[in-house]
Amino acid sequence: MKGHAIKYTAQELAWLEANRGMVISEYHRAFQERFKRQDVSANNLHALRKRRGWKTGRTGQFQTGQKPHNKGKKMPFNPNSARTQFKKGNQPHNTNYLGHERVSKDGYVEISIDERNPHTGYERRYVLKHRYLWEKANGPVPEGMCLKCRDGNKTNTDPENWILISRALLPRLNGGNSGKLPKYDRAEPELRPTILAVAQLSHAVKQAKSGENHD
Repeated sequence: MKGHAIKYTAQELAWLEANRGMVISEYHRAFQERFKRQDVSANNLHALRKRRGWKTGRTGQFQTGQKPHNKGKKMPFNPNSARTQFKKGNQPHNTNYLGHERVSKDGYVEISIDERNPHTGYERRYVLKHRYLWEKANGPVPEGMCLKCRDGNKTNTDPENWILISRALLPRLNGGNSGKLPKYDRAEPELRPTILAVAQLSHAVKQAKSGENHD
Protein backbone atom coordinates (compact mmCIF):
# COMPACT_ATOMS: atom_id res chain seq x y z
CA MET A 1 0.00 0.00 0.00
CA LYS A 2 1.28 3.44 -0.91
CA GLY A 3 2.64 5.28 2.09
CA HIS A 4 2.91 2.10 4.14
CA ALA A 5 6.24 1.91 5.99
CA ILE A 6 8.24 -1.20 5.15
CA LYS A 7 9.75 -2.90 8.14
CA TYR A 8 13.04 -4.78 8.06
CA THR A 9 14.42 -7.22 10.57
CA ALA A 10 17.76 -6.59 12.24
CA GLN A 11 19.27 -9.40 10.17
CA GLU A 12 17.95 -7.87 6.94
CA LEU A 13 19.26 -4.42 7.85
CA ALA A 14 22.65 -5.85 8.73
CA TRP A 15 22.84 -7.60 5.34
CA LEU A 16 21.63 -4.53 3.48
CA GLU A 17 24.23 -2.30 5.11
CA ALA A 18 27.04 -4.79 4.55
CA ASN A 19 26.17 -5.07 0.82
CA ARG A 20 25.23 -1.42 0.24
CA GLY A 21 27.92 -1.02 -2.46
CA MET A 22 26.15 -3.34 -4.91
CA VAL A 23 24.48 -1.99 -8.06
CA ILE A 24 20.81 -1.47 -7.19
CA SER A 25 19.50 -4.11 -9.61
CA GLU A 26 21.83 -6.79 -8.19
CA TYR A 27 21.30 -5.48 -4.66
CA HIS A 28 17.55 -5.92 -5.00
CA ARG A 29 17.74 -9.35 -6.66
CA ALA A 30 20.17 -10.72 -4.05
CA PHE A 31 18.04 -9.39 -1.21
CA GLN A 32 14.89 -11.02 -2.57
CA GLU A 33 16.63 -14.36 -3.11
CA ARG A 34 18.08 -14.36 0.41
CA PHE A 35 15.09 -13.11 2.41
CA LYS A 36 12.11 -13.88 0.12
CA ARG A 37 10.85 -10.30 0.42
CA GLN A 38 8.73 -9.93 -2.71
CA ASP A 39 7.04 -6.92 -1.11
CA VAL A 40 10.26 -4.88 -1.34
CA SER A 41 11.10 -3.13 -4.62
CA ALA A 42 14.40 -1.80 -5.89
CA ASN A 43 13.09 1.70 -5.29
CA ASN A 44 12.38 0.80 -1.67
CA LEU A 45 15.96 -0.34 -1.15
CA HIS A 46 17.34 2.72 -2.91
CA ALA A 47 15.25 4.96 -0.64
CA LEU A 48 16.39 3.00 2.41
CA ARG A 49 20.05 3.52 1.54
CA LYS A 50 19.47 7.26 1.18
CA ARG A 51 17.58 7.51 4.47
CA ARG A 52 20.27 5.61 6.33
CA GLY A 53 23.03 7.58 4.66
CA TRP A 54 24.73 4.46 3.42
CA LYS A 55 27.37 5.45 0.87
CA THR A 56 27.87 3.09 -2.05
CA GLY A 57 31.37 4.34 -2.86
CA ARG A 58 30.39 5.08 -6.47
CA THR A 59 30.51 8.58 -7.98
CA GLY A 60 29.14 7.71 -11.41
CA GLN A 61 32.48 8.64 -12.99
CA PHE A 62 35.02 6.33 -14.60
CA GLN A 63 38.12 5.92 -12.49
CA THR A 64 41.64 5.80 -13.92
CA GLY A 65 42.23 2.36 -15.39
CA GLN A 66 38.54 1.42 -15.26
CA LYS A 67 37.29 -0.07 -18.52
CA PRO A 68 33.87 0.79 -19.99
CA HIS A 69 31.45 -2.11 -19.84
CA ASN A 70 31.00 -2.02 -23.64
CA LYS A 71 34.70 -1.86 -24.56
CA GLY A 72 35.46 -4.15 -27.50
CA LYS A 73 31.79 -4.83 -28.16
CA LYS A 74 30.28 -4.04 -31.53
CA MET A 75 27.30 -1.73 -31.31
CA PRO A 76 24.06 -3.24 -32.62
CA PHE A 77 23.00 -2.09 -36.08
CA ASN A 78 20.57 0.82 -36.06
CA PRO A 79 19.28 1.97 -39.48
CA ASN A 80 18.59 5.49 -38.19
CA SER A 81 22.10 6.10 -36.87
CA ALA A 82 23.69 4.26 -39.81
CA ARG A 83 22.42 6.95 -42.20
CA THR A 84 24.43 9.63 -40.39
CA GLN A 85 27.64 7.69 -39.86
CA PHE A 86 30.74 8.55 -41.91
CA LYS A 87 31.96 5.82 -44.19
CA LYS A 88 35.68 5.03 -44.19
CA GLY A 89 37.52 7.50 -46.42
CA ASN A 90 34.64 9.99 -46.52
CA GLN A 91 35.02 13.59 -45.41
CA PRO A 92 32.43 15.85 -43.74
CA HIS A 93 30.31 17.93 -46.13
CA ASN A 94 31.97 21.12 -44.86
CA THR A 95 35.53 19.97 -45.55
CA ASN A 96 37.27 22.79 -47.39
CA TYR A 97 38.53 21.18 -50.57
CA LEU A 98 41.56 22.31 -52.58
CA GLY A 99 40.63 25.46 -54.49
CA HIS A 100 37.73 26.31 -52.17
CA GLU A 101 37.13 30.06 -51.99
CA ARG A 102 35.69 32.30 -49.30
CA VAL A 103 35.47 36.04 -48.60
CA SER A 104 37.32 37.40 -45.57
CA LYS A 105 35.83 39.84 -43.08
CA ASP A 106 37.80 42.59 -44.88
CA GLY A 107 36.14 41.75 -48.20
CA TYR A 108 39.05 39.96 -49.91
CA VAL A 109 38.68 36.61 -51.68
CA GLU A 110 40.70 33.80 -50.08
CA ILE A 111 41.51 30.50 -51.76
CA SER A 112 42.59 27.14 -50.32
CA ILE A 113 45.93 26.06 -51.79
CA ASP A 114 48.06 22.91 -51.60
CA GLU A 115 50.49 24.32 -49.05
CA ARG A 116 50.96 23.29 -45.41
CA ASN A 117 49.57 25.73 -42.87
CA PRO A 118 52.53 26.84 -40.70
CA HIS A 119 50.24 27.56 -37.75
CA THR A 120 48.12 24.39 -37.67
CA GLY A 121 50.20 21.93 -39.69
CA TYR A 122 47.16 21.18 -41.90
CA GLU A 123 47.96 20.12 -45.48
CA ARG A 124 46.16 23.12 -47.01
CA ARG A 125 45.88 26.78 -46.12
CA TYR A 126 44.02 29.90 -47.23
CA VAL A 127 45.80 32.78 -48.95
CA LEU A 128 44.62 36.00 -50.58
CA LYS A 129 43.60 34.98 -54.09
CA HIS A 130 44.49 38.27 -55.79
CA ARG A 131 48.00 38.19 -54.34
CA TYR A 132 48.38 34.47 -55.11
CA LEU A 133 47.49 35.03 -58.80
CA TRP A 134 49.51 38.23 -59.08
CA GLU A 135 52.65 36.59 -57.68
CA LYS A 136 52.26 33.62 -60.04
CA ALA A 137 52.36 36.11 -62.90
CA ASN A 138 54.85 38.67 -61.58
CA GLY A 139 56.86 37.13 -58.74
CA PRO A 140 56.83 37.86 -54.99
CA VAL A 141 55.57 41.20 -53.67
CA PRO A 142 58.68 43.12 -52.48
CA GLU A 143 59.02 44.03 -48.81
CA GLY A 144 57.35 47.34 -47.99
CA MET A 145 55.07 47.07 -51.00
CA CYS A 146 51.49 45.88 -51.37
CA LEU A 147 48.81 45.39 -54.01
CA LYS A 148 45.98 47.84 -54.65
CA CYS A 149 42.93 47.08 -56.78
CA ARG A 150 42.52 49.47 -59.69
CA ASP A 151 38.73 49.38 -59.84
CA GLY A 152 38.13 49.49 -56.07
CA ASN A 153 36.52 46.03 -56.19
CA LYS A 154 38.41 43.74 -53.79
CA THR A 155 36.69 40.64 -55.17
CA ASN A 156 38.06 41.22 -58.68
CA THR A 157 41.13 38.98 -58.46
CA ASP A 158 42.35 39.39 -62.06
CA PRO A 159 46.09 40.20 -61.80
CA GLU A 160 45.56 43.04 -64.30
CA ASN A 161 43.28 44.69 -61.74
CA TRP A 162 46.02 44.97 -59.11
CA ILE A 163 48.93 47.40 -59.05
CA LEU A 164 52.05 47.34 -56.91
CA ILE A 165 52.38 50.36 -54.61
CA SER A 166 54.24 51.37 -51.48
CA ARG A 167 52.43 50.64 -48.23
CA ALA A 168 53.10 54.25 -47.28
CA LEU A 169 50.51 55.31 -49.91
CA LEU A 170 47.62 53.44 -48.28
CA PRO A 171 46.70 56.11 -45.67
CA ARG A 172 46.46 58.79 -48.37
CA LEU A 173 44.42 56.53 -50.68
CA ASN A 174 42.10 55.82 -47.75
CA GLY A 175 41.37 59.52 -47.19
CA GLY A 176 44.42 60.66 -45.25
CA ASN A 177 44.75 61.13 -41.50
CA SER A 178 42.23 63.98 -41.53
CA GLY A 179 39.78 62.00 -43.64
CA LYS A 180 39.33 65.01 -45.93
CA LEU A 181 41.10 63.56 -48.97
CA PRO A 182 39.03 61.67 -51.56
CA LYS A 183 39.03 57.92 -50.93
CA TYR A 184 40.33 55.97 -53.90
CA ASP A 185 37.85 53.05 -53.65
CA ARG A 186 34.81 55.36 -53.45
CA ALA A 187 35.89 57.77 -56.18
CA GLU A 188 34.48 57.75 -59.68
CA PRO A 189 36.48 55.47 -62.03
CA GLU A 190 37.75 58.40 -64.10
CA LEU A 191 39.13 60.12 -60.96
CA ARG A 192 41.07 57.16 -59.55
CA PRO A 193 44.16 57.48 -61.79
CA THR A 194 44.47 61.14 -60.73
CA ILE A 195 44.09 60.31 -57.01
CA LEU A 196 46.75 57.62 -57.34
CA ALA A 197 49.12 59.88 -59.27
CA VAL A 198 48.79 62.68 -56.69
CA ALA A 199 49.37 60.23 -53.85
CA GLN A 200 52.48 58.86 -55.54
CA LEU A 201 53.80 62.36 -56.24
CA SER A 202 53.23 63.48 -52.65
CA HIS A 203 54.97 60.37 -51.37
CA ALA A 204 57.93 60.96 -53.68
CA VAL A 205 58.23 64.58 -52.51
CA LYS A 206 58.10 63.49 -48.88
CA GLN A 207 60.81 60.90 -49.47
CA ALA A 208 62.97 63.46 -51.27
CA LYS A 209 62.67 65.94 -48.38
CA SER A 210 63.42 63.20 -45.90
CA GLY A 211 66.58 62.36 -47.88
CA GLU A 212 67.67 66.01 -47.94
CA ASN A 213 67.27 66.25 -44.16
CA HIS A 214 69.56 63.26 -43.69
CA ASP A 215 72.30 64.75 -45.89
